[in-house]
Amino acid sequence: MLKIVHTADWHIGQTLRGFSRDAEHRAVFAELITFVAEQEIDALIVAGDVFDGQNPGGEAQRLFFDLLVRLNRARPTLTTVITAGNHDAAGRLEAPRPLLEKFRVHVVGNVERRDGKIDARRHFIPLTDAKGDIAAHVLAVSYPTAACLPPLSQSEAGGSPIIRAVASLYAELFESAAPLRGGLPLIATGHLHVAGAVESEGAERRILIGGEHAVPADIFAEQDAAYVALGHLHRAQNVGGGRVRYSGSLFPLSATEQAYRHGITLITLDGAELRTEHVPLARPIPFLRLPEQGALRLDELADRLSQLGLDPRLPLESRPFLDVRLSRDGLVAGFRAEVDRIVETFPVRLVDARVAASAEAEPAAETDAPLVRLAERDPEEMFRRAFEKRNGRPPDAPHLDAFHFLRADL
Repeated sequence: MLKIVHTADWHIGQTLRGFSRDAEHRAVFAELITFVAEQEIDALIVAGDVFDGQNPGGEAQRLFFDLLVRLNRARPTLTTVITAGNHDAAGRLEAPRPLLEKFRVHVVGNVERRDGKIDARRHFIPLTDAKGDIAAHVLAVSYPTAACLPPLSQSEAGGSPIIRAVASLYAELFESAAPLRGGLPLIATGHLHVAGAVESEGAERRILIGGEHAVPADIFAEQDAAYVALGHLHRAQNVGGGRVRYSGSLFPLSATEQAYRHGITLITLDGAELRTEHVPLARPIPFLRLPEQGALRLDELADRLSQLGLDPRLPLESRPFLDVRLSRDGLVAGFRAEVDRIVETFPVRLVDARVAASAEAEPAAETDAPLVRLAERDPEEMFRRAFEKRNGRPPDAPHLDAFHFLRADL
C-alpha cells in the first residue's frame, strides 16, 4: 500500500494587502510535517506555485528549505515531487536539484526536449512503499509555458490551438512514459485550469498563453493516469469524478477564499484500488467577513467589531483578517477613509472593503450614494439577488453549482 499527500499552491512569500503570511506558512507546514510523520506518508506531491513570485525573498526561501529538511528528518523514506507553477521561476526552483535529490526531493521546472523529443525519464519518478518496493510512478509536469508546448498549428479546424498543444504535450508525455511503467499505476501532475473547475474571484490568473485557460478533462485518459494531481485553482475540488483533482491551497490566499475548506488530499493506493480523502488543515489565522451574509451600514461597523471581543493586545501577525461588505445606504464619498479610521482602532487586518450589490437598482439621479465600480461587486451575490428577484426565492445549491460551472468556462 502507498500513502501519498497531494498539495499545491503554497505561495510562500505572499503578502495580502501588505500583510506578511509567513507566520501562517510556518503553522501549516508544522501541521503538514506532523501529518506526514504520524500517517507514515510515502510520497508528497506539490503541484506548482511553491512561491508567490518569480524572485522569492530570503525569508521565503528559508521557509521552503527548512520545510524540506524537517520533512526529511521526520520521514527519511519520504519521496517528494515538486513541479513549477506559473508563479515560480522554473530555473530558480530547479537550481539545487542535484543536491535535493540526495534527500529524495525531485524538482521539475519545465519540459525539456532533446532532438525534438521529450526526455520522459526526467519527468518519471518512482514511488516506493514501506518495504522499499516501487509501487507506482509520478509523471511530473510543470506549468506548460510556450517553450514547453509543441509547435502551435493554426491549420487544424475547430478549437483553440493552445488547448490542442497542451493536449498534444500530455499525449506525448503519456506515450513516452508507457514503456517505463512496468504495469504500475501512474500519477500525473498538472498546473493549469481544467474546464468545469471553479475559480476564485480575482485570485487566480487565466494562465495559458493566447488567452486560453481551460483544457478539457479528457486529455487525462484513465488508461494513462490513475490519478491527476492538479494545482493552480485554490479551491479543493474534483473535476469529472475523483480521479482528476485540485488539492487547493493550504489557507485562504484572498478574501474570496475564506469559505473554502482548505487542506491537503490524502491518496491511498492499494494495488489497483485508489482512494482519496480531503484532509482539512487548521486555519492559522481567522478570516472574518462582516457581516457573514448580506451587508451592513457603515455606522454599524464599529459596533460589529466590538462584538467580536478580540484581545486588543494581539500582535500584528496574529490578528484576524477582515473582509467588509457595506450597504449603499448612507454611504458618502470618501467612505473608504472612514472604514480605515474605524478599523485601525481594532486588532484586525483589513484586506477588503467593498459595497455590496443592491437588491433593487436605483436611478442614479435619485440617490446620493457613491457610484460603485463593477469590479467591486461580488458576482455570486449579484446572481443570488437576480435569481431571488426573478423567482421569488433564493437559489438552491444546484443553482449555485450551475452558476459556478458557467463562470469557470467564461
